Amino acid sequence: MDRPFYPQKIIEFIPTLLPYLSVTFEVLLGTTLVGLLLGFFLAKAMLSKRAWKRRTAGFVINAFRCTPSIVMLFVIFYGLPNLFWALFHIDINGWSKAVYVITALGLLFSATAAEIMRASYLAVPAGQREAALTSGLTEEQAFVRILLPQAFVVSIPNLGNSLIAILKEGSLAFTIGLIDLMGRGNMLVSINFGAYALETYIAQAIIYWTLTLLFEQVFRQVEARLSKGRKSL
Repeated sequence: MDRPFYPQKIIEFIPTLLPYLSVTFEVLLGTTLVGLLLGFFLAKAMLSKRAWKRRTAGFVINAFRCTPSIVMLFVIFYGLPNLFWALFHIDINGWSKAVYVITALGLLFSATAAEIMRASYLAVPAGQREAALTSGLTEEQAFVRILLPQAFVVSIPNLGNSLIAILKEGSLAFTIGLIDLMGRGNMLVSINFGAYALETYIAQAIIYWTLTLLFEQVFRQVEARLSKGRKSL
């Protein structure tokens, strides 16, 4: 049976959905931090002179990149409690579901972050490092003061696209019971016994579209500001 479409319901549902953006942002922030941290070590291993480190990091990155987000989420959600119990006899079933979502998406993002970091580092001319070392800086100082700022500017477009992807992939959190923006929308559909489903999902789409456009503008502004006076590499 066809249901009538009520456009006014879209405007009505948006304020109901917005409070749950806090959970969506929590997942985004946690995933970004975990992914960047793990990605740094993977990128460092990929740039290592030791072949076994490069091969190990390459295997991990390829494994994560080939794993669908929903599969990784279920593996972490069902597997992590068993792992903790087997190794430490600790029951983590009472942990917040956000922990499982952040862990799963963070692992997947680490592969992307590692490639972004590696490519951005290699994009900086080798002469920059050599000039920094000859001026008296240590390896650590040369990396932090000279190489890292330049590599960061190079990475901004890809990093921005990746964060937008994380924002959207976070909508999978409802599949394990975490009530975020997507989860709240599904609850509204259930409460209304399937009525206004189209209106609800259009309201969600409008929120995601708006956030995506805002993210794009922020990263463009950051890139433009940091790139002033910078010559193309």
